[in-house]
Amino acid sequence: MSSNNKNIDKIFLGAVITLLITGFVIFISASMGILAKDGTQFASIVSKQIFFGIIFGLIACYIFSNIDYKLFKKYALPIFIGSVILTALVFVPHIGSNLNTFAKRWISIFGFSFQPVAVLNIGLIIYWAAWLSSIKEKVATFKFGFLPMIVILGIAALLLLSQPDTDSFLILSATAVSMFIVAGGRIRYVVALALLAVLCLTILAFTRPYVMERIQTYIHPSANSQTSGYQIQQSLIAVGSGQVFGKGLGQSIQKYKFLPESISDTIFAVLAEEGGFVGCVFVILLFIFFVFRGFRIAIRSPDSFGGLLVVGIVILTILQSFTNIASVLGIIPFSGLPLAFFSQGGTAMLMVLVQIGIVLNVSKFAR
Repeated sequence: MSSNNKNIDKIFLGAVITLLITGFVIFISASMGILAKDGTQFASIVSKQIFFGIIFGLIACYIFSNIDYKLFKKYALPIFIGSVILTALVFVPHIGSNLNTFAKRWISIFGFSFQPVAVLNIGLIIYWAAWLSSIKEKVATFKFGFLPMIVILGIAALLLLSQPDTDSFLILSATAVSMFIVAGGRIRYVVALALLAVLCLTILAFTRPYVMERIQTYIHPSANSQTSGYQIQQSLIAVGSGQVFGKGLGQSIQKYKFLPESISDTIFAVLAEEGGFVGCVFVILLFIFFVFRGFRIAIRSPDSFGGLLVVGIVILTILQSFTNIASVLGIIPFSGLPLAFFSQGGTAMLMVLVQIGIVLNVSKFAR
């Protein structure tokens, strides 16, 4: 079909809305643990999630669904450079902040704080999709395919590992590599990059104490049950106590006293406790459907840029979300990545919905 087809993929939109509603219900339930301690803090957190995350996010989603995605290819380089500069501001005194963590991942301006990595993610995906679609069959060469990927990932590494934000860098790298493979990049380059990544992670483990601590906690979670292993121990208790059908909405005990970061990093544990195995499977299937429907839009895109853009957005979202779920379940070392549509974070929610708007715009032009 031509670009006169202006119907968005309503089934994909339906999956997103279902995830958004489910996520908000679980978020409110998880927030009851904060309400029990501090009503003012509860009101602040919930209002930010509603207004900055959901309402502004849905408005942004609508706006971006009506911006021709081809414009992003035209301005891909300025968008990427802008996202790099914005992310670099975390290192500027009085602008960058750590917000009660040892890592400088936040920008605070006029009392408003956000994590610029969410902007870097989409900036890199747009630029990488534009580059890959412009070089076409040259993607299989070292000079035009593999080398540029090393360069842009090197820029991301410099920004994110310096904060440090190893989790976000690994997810963004995996997203870029996936786009490279889809575009026709050589697998041998991917294997070489994977070996390099293992080497770098090994070096990080021995040079960054927090990385080694995570690995040791993952291997022996019960050995540090009151220190570094406390979060995963409490998460597993919450997950296990949900059993098959859960304790019921709002009935989580862990969120009140025991579960750290119950509205962000470990919100899936609250879902597991209240919704049980059935609730967890329902949400995981929703995410899987989100991926398949997103890939369908990518396959039917009228050009390679649109297809790669959608692939990048969908893979980034699902990798972040499944990494969060896997870490809560103790399958992988604990991660601080958010669960899309569920976790606290107005900026993260806003940027996810911006990306959904871009996918919906590409779906308008589907063949």
